Amino acid sequence: MTDKQPKCWWVYMIECANGHLYTGCTNDVERRFNEHQANGAKTAKFLRGKGPLKLVYREYVGSQGDALRREVVIKKMKRKNKLILCTLG
Repeated sequence: MTDKQPKCWWVYMIECANGHLYTGCTNDVERRFNEHQANGAKTAKFLRGKGPLKLVYREYVGSQGDALRREVVIKKMKRKNKLILCTLG
């Protein structure tokens, strides 16, 4: 038996300087956002050179599988619905 706790997974949205929204999932939102901000090798290609970035939404979803499924749902939303989610979230 291991002492490891199950990781908590999150879905998040980042707004780029040009207004585009990027959706992703992670088990550590702060770390992942900092990786995106650093604009290095771990930055999502979509976000490279599009800073400054702003974290506009985060949602706790539990498991990695749940996070991946929720990410797909959000990515399929229309922009106006994503913005509504950001204001409610």
